[in-house]
Amino acid sequence: MNSSRRFQKIRLITGVLTACICILLVVVPSQALDLTPGMSQSSMPAISNGDPVTVHGIATGHPQAGLMVWVIGYNYLTISNIQVNADNTYNYEMKSADTENLASGQYLVIVQHPMMNGQFDIVYDPSTGNVINRQLGGGTVIFQLGKTGSLQSPDAASALMQAIGSQNIDDTFATTSFFISPPDTIIHPVGDHVAGENFTITGSTNLAVGDQLQVEVYSSSFQPTGKNQDSSFSGATGVVQVMPGSEGSDTWSFDVDGKDFKPDKYIVTVSGIIQDIKGSATFDIVEPFPTTIPLPSPIPTITTMPSQTEAISPVTAIPTTKKSALAAGICIGAVSTAFIIVQMRKGNT
Repeated sequence: MNSSRRFQKIRLITGVLTACICILLVVVPSQALDLTPGMSQSSMPAISNGDPVTVHGIATGHPQAGLMVWVIGYNYLTISNIQVNADNTYNYEMKSADTENLASGQYLVIVQHPMMNGQFDIVYDPSTGNVINRQLGGGTVIFQLGKTGSLQSPDAASALMQAIGSQNIDDTFATTSFFISPPDTIIHPVGDHVAGENFTITGSTNLAVGDQLQVEVYSSSFQPTGKNQDSSFSGATGVVQVMPGSEGSDTWSFDVDGKDFKPDKYIVTVSGIIQDIKGSATFDIVEPFPTTIPLPSPIPTITTMPSQTEAISPVTAIPTTKKSALAAGICIGAVSTAFIIVQMRKGNT
């Protein structure tokens, strides 16, 4: 491919003042992908079987012979002569029926411009499969294409670009390519979600941007019920459009309003509106986590202990009675009198 790009660049530079071909590869009804001939792409545009493809661009100089469009792929070759519009634009379309049964793989589109002499110097003979150089000896077969024993698609495309890019050939060309594969989609892991939570289901696909997908989400325990039974249903359904992605894969997304979703295992399916495509996955809706109410910090209970020194009840003081001197004298006197009387009685006896 490096050599082919070099030849392409040489021819585009030599013809820049007289003619120019610009190619845009569009997957309709998708958003256009701008491809500049001779410049590398970050990723190859990808489509799925059944997606239409439109190649359009500008061919200055308004060639009366029009343009020759070669589409080369695995066991596939189509060559079409298209006319340039009055404003120097051109369009070439591959319809859904044209891509529906194509083999998976890369397809190269070569748009050939006749340049100054107004005729195509490299031509194809469909009856023999020969590619002929009309400038060599009035017409020389340089290789075969599209027949048994002919060059395979990568070699054939390279040989064709080298032939058109030869310095002895007045023609020039521009190229673009796309990759085709069976329709496919992937549902990214959904993960568990809490009942009542809103979330988004996403996925990737090789369908063209703008294609539509049907997304359905339903409970795995859903089943027909009697008219007297509870027939409440948790689920959602809708149609989404494929959006531009990266690295040859486009994306889609589906927003889910989970306010009515009950805890259960759920199934999500995605299917093509037009294309035969289907994918599925499962996820769980779980009970909401209990809300933890913070408890106030416990207030410590303070127990009042009695003091080590017990309170002594006040004692009523007993008044001290002072002995009267008179009373003491009377007692002494009484004792003395009694003693005298006893002595006198002894004397009389």
